[in-house]
Amino acid sequence: MEEKQQNSNNEQELATIQNWTDALVEIEKRIGQHFARSEAREQAMSYLRGLMSPVTRKNSWRLAEALGEATPYGIQHLLGRALWDADSVRNELRQYVLDYLGDEQAVLVVDETGFLKKGRHSAGVARQYSGTAGRIENCQIGVFLAYAGRHGHTLIDRELYLPEGWTDDPERCARAGIPADYSFATKPTLARQMLARAFDGGVQAAWVTGDSVYGDSRRLRLWLEERKQAHVLAVSGKEYVWIGFEQHRVSTLLANLPTDGWTRLSAGDGAKGPRWYDWLLLPVNRPPQPCWRRWLLVRRQLDEPQELTAFAVFAPEGTELAMMVHIAGGRWTIEVTLEAAKGEVGLDQYEVRRWTGWYRHITLAMWAHALLTVLRATALEEARWEKGAFLPVKTGSLEDFKRNRGLLSA
Repeated sequence: MEEKQQNSNNEQELATIQNWTDALVEIEKRIGQHFARSEAREQAMSYLRGLMSPVTRKNSWRLAEALGEATPYGIQHLLGRALWDADSVRNELRQYVLDYLGDEQAVLVVDETGFLKKGRHSAGVARQYSGTAGRIENCQIGVFLAYAGRHGHTLIDRELYLPEGWTDDPERCARAGIPADYSFATKPTLARQMLARAFDGGVQAAWVTGDSVYGDSRRLRLWLEERKQAHVLAVSGKEYVWIGFEQHRVSTLLANLPTDGWTRLSAGDGAKGPRWYDWLLLPVNRPPQPCWRRWLLVRRQLDEPQELTAFAVFAPEGTELAMMVHIAGGRWTIEVTLEAAKGEVGLDQYEVRRWTGWYRHITLAMWAHALLTVLRATALEEARWEKGAFLPVKTGSLEDFKRNRGLLSA
């Protein structure tokens, strides 16, 4: 009996090794064409393996040591001077995610995250608010686009936010390698650029969601409406909506809500189980698109009823409240994804200062996270069939998945 169990374990281990090998070979085929020299392509694949390794601090020295390299110069060359296009590699990533995680009901989620930095020379670094730190810090801000579907969620695009203190200083930009023709772009503008690339690249998403940084941008919302792209975007109290022939400030509407008409629904499972809130749907003026509607969705906390959050909703007529609530609660997927990418594939553990280096590291870290997500989704699907196609399988976290495969220190 013990011998049979040992043989089964050996077979599973060999299958796991083969899965990893096959996955890395496929990725090398996908991205290899975007590297001018084979040495850079091989270094990129080594860098990917290093990012997924158990190394706790994934800086160039630690990764070089883990990869058996005497110095980090090869990694530094890859991120700085080697000839390859990070945007083309990003496009390959998007297609890879669609091929393996594609879902017609997928949600695109936009959000930003901070990367704490010392000094003032790293591209885009400034004293600015970081939601990651919860305060104003010296940091860089990256704006990200995540793809979230029933098979998993991962990042598919990124942009580095440059404050006006940078774009108004051409010499400073030049020293950091920022393109000379780059002009200031707000975070919603960067989000729109990434969404446009996703749509143009063949991404079909049922919904778009994000927090009030993006929901407060009427230009972004109207652009999505023109595309007939359903969305649930949080809005702050300073935003306005039209009801009848009057424009109403959201904060005023929130201060005068009716006592009846609320529905208690879960916004999805959290760390402690279902996240229950009370919800109210307020109709606002119709959009010009036939068969589509606008609403203001209000969320109220159960234990603190004065804590209210509003969402601008654009969706086909007849969309159920439960679906809107589900999408509003789905923004957490990008928060979890960013946290996992930082903790498990070193998204924030870079030592580059220049524009090109930031995009190259972030793109390869996104690839590492996507690979882990795809392999985890494949493993879960295999487990479902082994247990019976309709039996639930405990999903665990991406961290658990890495640990079970020896990619994370115990």
